[in-house]
Amino acid sequence: MESLATLESFVRSAEAGSFSAAARRLALTPAAVSRNVAALERSLGVRLFQRSTRKLALTEAGERFLLAIGGNLDGLRAAIVEATSGGGQPAGVLKVSLSLSFGPNYIVPLLPDFLARYPKVRIDWRFENRPVDLVAEGIDAAIGGGFELAPGIISRVLAPAHIIAVASPAYMANRTPPADPAGLASLDGIVMRSIGTGRVRRWTMRDVHGREMAAELPESIVFNDPAAMVRAALLGLGVTLVAVPDALEHLESGALIRLVPRWYADAGPVSVYYAGRTLLPAKTRAFVDFVTEAFRRQRLAERFAGSLG
Repeated sequence: MESLATLESFVRSAEAGSFSAAARRLALTPAAVSRNVAALERSLGVRLFQRSTRKLALTEAGERFLLAIGGNLDGLRAAIVEATSGGGQPAGVLKVSLSLSFGPNYIVPLLPDFLARYPKVRIDWRFENRPVDLVAEGIDAAIGGGFELAPGIISRVLAPAHIIAVASPAYMANRTPPADPAGLASLDGIVMRSIGTGRVRRWTMRDVHGREMAAELPESIVFNDPAAMVRAALLGLGVTLVAVPDALEHLESGALIRLVPRWYADAGPVSVYYAGRTLLPAKTRAFVDFVTEAFRRQRLAERFAGSLG
């Protein structure tokens, strides 16, 4: 029996006249659509399209096949979504990608209430510091920042990702707090090396009046993980620039203090990402709505805002 993915790739490609246009509609890559169609052709033992560099045209067999299944595809897809969602109740395996520090600290604690509300959902989450390809990797949703929105991917903003300067009270005990970001250069720096580029990240900070100033920390300690940077700051090894969520618990407890508190850098928003299908699985929609509501209820957008000082 043919998979829904191969049938849908064929029908949408026939309707659009190209793999690229079908890919945009399906939130897939053109290569993935082409592979799905090729797999369908191998399974059926017939060529469905005549391919050229300029156009994609149905063969006679392709036209007959499209006529046979085209009108039934939407109904079939709706039936599959309905069946796998337990008659409207969210169900099935929920695959989510989360960052190594943000996920355990802010999303995992939501699980007891989420599973109590949706007991038919099973959790399959991965924790990693990299943008993921939701469609290619078969992931229902991701939470993080810095994602490039591929065609068909939707993002819902949860909170800002503001970068602030923090250090331990012990480290600052016999030091004069800097008056502005330029003054951070006189302190020991715990800095971040980007996993993607291999370069040490540089930040330009701004204040509530819109003034900007480079924050140049000495490279006293270089890590590639924000959790390790926060830990080093807690140990009194220097000052570090991290996103508010990574330091919030320690700021609220007093284990860390904020330096140049009216200044911050904007790293873009923390968002939840998912494929914008017309028939979004109930488990995915339930998760997105649940997380969004939890952020609102806990006022996390406000608490993550470094612009508030």
